[in-house]
Amino acid sequence: MKIKYFSDTDTALVEFSDGEVAETKEINENIYIDLDSSGNLIAMTIEHARQQASLPYLSYEQIEKDTPPKGLKESRI
Repeated sequence: MKIKYFSDTDTALVEFSDGEVAETKEINENIYIDLDSSGNLIAMTIEHARQQASLPYLSYEQIEKDTPPKGLKESRI
């Protein structure tokens, strides 16, 4: 997964896979999702990202099935 932030347009792009986009759906006026031909999520675009997605903070937490969480990793964009 890749997350790209374009400060000049305040747009965040979250790429979940490198698949080919077959369709883009508007979730609301600021959020769009890209799907492949099977309906699988490829990417999500967030316009006005600082307001819509609480940027500039990004948190990542990986939960393992048999291992308790070790904490939250946080970075500042």
